[in-house]
Amino acid sequence: MKLLVLGGTAFLGREVARAGLAAGHDVTCVARGTSGEVAAGARLVVADRAADGLGGVEEERWDAVVDVARDPGQVRRAVAALRGRVGHWGFVSTGNVYADHSVREADESTPLLDPLEEGGEEPDEYGGKKVACERHVLDGVGADRVLVARAGLLGGPGDTSGRTGWWPWRFAHPASPGEVLVPDALEDPAQVLDARDLAAWLVRSGESGTAGVVDAVGPTTTLGGVLAAAREAAGSPAVEAVAADPTWLTEQDVGAWMGPRSLPLWLPYPEYAGFAARTGEAARGLGLTTRPLVDTLRDVLAWEEERPADQPRRTGLGDDDERTLLAAWHTR
Repeated sequence: MKLLVLGGTAFLGREVARAGLAAGHDVTCVARGTSGEVAAGARLVVADRAADGLGGVEEERWDAVVDVARDPGQVRRAVAALRGRVGHWGFVSTGNVYADHSVREADESTPLLDPLEEGGEEPDEYGGKKVACERHVLDGVGADRVLVARAGLLGGPGDTSGRTGWWPWRFAHPASPGEVLVPDALEDPAQVLDARDLAAWLVRSGESGTAGVVDAVGPTTTLGGVLAAAREAAGSPAVEAVAADPTWLTEQDVGAWMGPRSLPLWLPYPEYAGFAARTGEAARGLGLTTRPLVDTLRDVLAWEEERPADQPRRTGLGDDDERTLLAAWHTR
């Protein structure tokens, strides 16, 4: 199969290229930025981000395309350039396209945000842009030849956001001997999908011509389940998870979900109660399979251990901050 990856030099795109190569396909990656290196064995084509063409690949025919773009203009131009030259189109969207995240076990029937042709990276703007991207692909290629995968939280080696790497890394390297600070929200839902599993499924879907619009999410567990898997992945059974009251954590300016001075995957917002608890049944029905969570966290920990020691982390608590917070919680 001739596989074209639009955006194949960053986290998920690189995994798609690797999965295509592992399956024995001829893989070409079109880079419209400078996110990183292409997977070894793939052909790299550099294209002008604002141009109508795609560096010449629009002159070739492709059995399958996988597109991870988030800019509606780029998607619209790519569809126009490749129209009539592509057998199957896999588009990676996001769960942020939905207008309501408050309901657990919701599915693809949830109403969408209004499409946005331009916007920023705030959740609604990002989601609205992805809605516009979906429409460009579905209208331009045809729904019978398109798989739209609305991805949930992706993890695994290469997750530079730190959301999936933080907990196994912290259990492996506690700031305070024998204990790790966690939010007392252990029953809250959580979902992690290994980017390698999503990538392999996208390639298989290109091979089979699988079409549909589905939520691509990991199995639903709990934040406590993620922490247990992280502790197992770190090989630190004696390290205690010290659960602090969420209100207290907020008062101490500890953030949620991701970012500096945060505790990842914690979502203390009623309006997001279902964000990490979508059913995902439709994607599993179309062949999406997932590896055990502990395997994902073990592999992302190995990747984290290889990062330069002086490279700042985008998510989590600094050692001094965590020690101070633990001492304050114990003596409150």
